[in-house]
Amino acid sequence: MQGKKGLKFAKKAMLPLFLLIGIVISIFPFYWMLVGSTNHTSKIFSNPPTMGFGDQFLTNFNNLNDSINIWRVLYNSLFVSVVYVILALIVSTMAAYALSKFSFKGNKFIFMAFLLSMMIPYQALLIPQFKMMSDFSMLNTYFALILPTVCSPFAIFVMRQNLMAFPTELIEAARIDGAGELKIFFRIVLPSMKPALAATAIFLFLQQWNNFLWPLVVTTTTEMYTFPVALSSLKGNSIIDYGQINVGITIATIPIIIFFLALQKHFIQGMLGSAVK
Repeated sequence: MQGKKGLKFAKKAMLPLFLLIGIVISIFPFYWMLVGSTNHTSKIFSNPPTMGFGDQFLTNFNNLNDSINIWRVLYNSLFVSVVYVILALIVSTMAAYALSKFSFKGNKFIFMAFLLSMMIPYQALLIPQFKMMSDFSMLNTYFALILPTVCSPFAIFVMRQNLMAFPTELIEAARIDGAGELKIFFRIVLPSMKPALAATAIFLFLQQWNNFLWPLVVTTTTEMYTFPVALSSLKGNSIIDYGQINVGITIATIPIIIFFLALQKHFIQGMLGSAVK
């Protein structure tokens, strides 16, 4: 009996230890990023490595701003990501509403086509999308950065699964009362979909904020660079200033954290909404 009790106690004692190790492993890259942003490149790779904060943050920030005009890059990324999230949510939610609450010929086929489109490598779409933007004279514009991916199959899938659990009786009752489809959609359906909208918004924001390949292809001037493209341009052929790179990564991480914290209470509920209901 004593052996079994000791084994149970050891298991309980080991669990917090494993959790602590996991927390350290998860947080350490962010700590190293912050340390690197406050030190000169020579100290970042010193032996032994510098683990404390330095006094070079403003110097690294000024060097970064001289290299990529950080405020312009921040504006581009925020504008493109926020507008993209709004437009993609509207398009995806309307498509999901039609696929989940309207019965018409080809409904399941269209939904399956959306799911199958998720299996197409994004690299295979670059040339057609680039040609389309070039024909429309939209290269190096915000339209080119936002419009091609506004229809997100994953967002449609998530919203459709949540809308499937929405009571159809409420929609039918509103129709009997004379409400139009747009009024039903915006006044009745959307307010109850806040968790799903929040979860989808987080996914869309992260997708657009971290998008590198398409902005790299479609932008031709530094004034239109977003964060991933701008940060990649800091890597020179011979000299790399890791201090300013870490500052740029730190600044690029802050909006993601703020956006997630603002919507985190709805995130898990939205992702698992249809299964829980």
